Amino acid sequence: MIKKIVMENLTCSNCAGKIERALHDLPFVRSASYNLTNQTMLLDVTDAYNDDDIHAIRKIVNDIEHGVLTYAYEKRHHVAHKGFFRSNWLIMVGIVLFSSGWLLENAYELVRSNPFYWIGYFLVAHKIGIKTLKGLRRRDYFNENTLMMVATLAAMATGHPYEAMLVIIFYSLGEHLQHKAVHQSKNEVRSLMDLHVEYANVLDDEGNVQVKDPVAIKKNDRILVKNGEKIPVDGIIEKGSTTLNTSALTGEAKPANVGVGSYVLSGNINTGNVIEVRAAKEYGDSTIARIIDLIENSTVHKAKTETFITKFARYYTPIVTALAVLMFAIPTYFDPGNAEDYILRAATFLVISCPCALVLSVPLSYFAGIGMSAKKGILFKGSNYLDMMREVDLIGIDKTGTLTHGAFEVDGYTDIETLRLAASVDRYSNHPIAKSVVEAYDGEFTLVQNVKETAGFGIEAESAEGRVLVGSRKWLKRFRVDVTDSRDTAGSNVFVALGDRYVGRVVIKDKIKDSARPTMEKLLKKRRVVMLTGDNQDTASEVAYDVGGIDYRHGLLPDEKVTEFEKLTSKRLKMYVGDGINDAPLLKAADIGVAMGSGSELAIDVADVIIMDDDIQVLDKAFTMSRRTRAVVIQNIVLSLGVKFSFLALAGFGMATMLMAIFADVGITLIAVANALRLTYGRKAKQL
Repeated sequence: MIKKIVMENLTCSNCAGKIERALHDLPFVRSASYNLTNQTMLLDVTDAYNDDDIHAIRKIVNDIEHGVLTYAYEKRHHVAHKGFFRSNWLIMVGIVLFSSGWLLENAYELVRSNPFYWIGYFLVAHKIGIKTLKGLRRRDYFNENTLMMVATLAAMATGHPYEAMLVIIFYSLGEHLQHKAVHQSKNEVRSLMDLHVEYANVLDDEGNVQVKDPVAIKKNDRILVKNGEKIPVDGIIEKGSTTLNTSALTGEAKPANVGVGSYVLSGNINTGNVIEVRAAKEYGDSTIARIIDLIENSTVHKAKTETFITKFARYYTPIVTALAVLMFAIPTYFDPGNAEDYILRAATFLVISCPCALVLSVPLSYFAGIGMSAKKGILFKGSNYLDMMREVDLIGIDKTGTLTHGAFEVDGYTDIETLRLAASVDRYSNHPIAKSVVEAYDGEFTLVQNVKETAGFGIEAESAEGRVLVGSRKWLKRFRVDVTDSRDTAGSNVFVALGDRYVGRVVIKDKIKDSARPTMEKLLKKRRVVMLTGDNQDTASEVAYDVGGIDYRHGLLPDEKVTEFEKLTSKRLKMYVGDGINDAPLLKAADIGVAMGSGSELAIDVADVIIMDDDIQVLDKAFTMSRRTRAVVIQNIVLSLGVKFSFLALAGFGMATMLMAIFADVGITLIAVANALRLTYGRKAKQL
């Protein structure tokens, strides 16, 4: 069982890691994973978990980090939040007292012994001090809070109160701005996708409209959806016909015509007439809720770069602390007269070394990339999949529903008897090809019974005239029927037999998507693409040629597709793209499984990446977003480390001031965060 625990204001990646490890020790917790950007801890708990256990979780959080609000996700609407001034009034008082100390200094020339400086300092730094004491109590001696306290206390002790106070104020302000940036980025991602449904018009037994929260909708409730409103839950239209704007799910505002009997997804906008929908699911199980949950928790599956930065910060802090001690101890041993100067150098070095820019901007970059992809109808189940797409050099791809529309039409048949028998049996199947055969026949059906369908082969049924077989060439050969048509024609060939006699065949063709060829041409420039299909060689070669001359494997049953895909060689990573319905084994077998299909349940459950629209050209956008996100991550790493190492070198030679140190810490952090948000607001993001 998965429980979501909100840990609001926990933006310290290092602290989050410590909380994860501590939660593992609780008897009811199997595993814990923190989503930094969403500020939510995902706990895999046993049946022994109950709601009162939130107190044990909260105690662990409070022992490790100060100022974090911990509560169950379902209680998020009932949590009271303190205002900025109410939660920071001690800091305001401290700044006033420190200013009074400045007046006292001018009057009495007091600096080191000025009580107002010290009282003001401790009030302003009280939150950082509490975090430092908690760390010391846990024997966690090396963290950013300890760095700040040691550095600023050293500055105060050596007669540099202004520098110490500026460091504390700017560090606290920087933390506040970081919290705001994370919170804002989360809200912007949700607003970009425009997914939230505010209300639903539910009809009672008398036909009266009651406005309800979508969460209150029950299965089989009747819902009235007016022009301009979003469909609140997945359902079936019972009255009316209209057009829907599907942009919330697919990224494209193309209209979809729907009518009575149409299955409609939550989040789509009614742009036409009033319709009445029968709820097929409750809100929590609907497409819209599952997608929101998927996006908000996508960074649980972290990219390798993200994981590396978290580990890097764990070892980096104690190393720079040791260097700061040596920076003071060694020159003081040879030149004790300038000990105060060496203390200030070491303090400046500690402030510069704080790793905040890296541990915040890297996960925020991936979250922004995932959010912008979602706006375009591309859902990544984790930042690792967004990052891995760059390494794909081989793509296995399904034909029907992926390269083609999957809208079959009968292109020809041997004679009317062939069509009659095929249609009489196929009307008992839900396969798209079977449906197209039934639609093409407008005569009287032959009565059949004991219908048995074997997936991937065909259908067997009994009639007054004898046994009827409808399916592939292999299907008829299984029953020792001699198929006299020796060669398949282009298209899907459906063979028909009555008893032991071969009757004829029906040829069905599917139309290739307009975007298939230009997309394949782009992908082929850097990657190998192989189409895997159950169709005959003529059909497979025709489609492969029409979409740009891709490689193909034909005549494959579902299990044979997996075997053939595993035979394909790749130097890096392999991707498979399918419709998410009959390609589940392949989607799991690939390094990255990409499902097409307007958010079907199976696609969301099985695939690693989901293309909500059926348009294959969105796949190229996914590769582009992967490259851009990675570029921003590298930019932030190079910027952060480059500036820090440069300023650390200056500090080592006594050429860096405390103000320079604040820029190297807080300033670079905010620049890196702003750079990450370019993935959402930048010019290239709008052109994607």
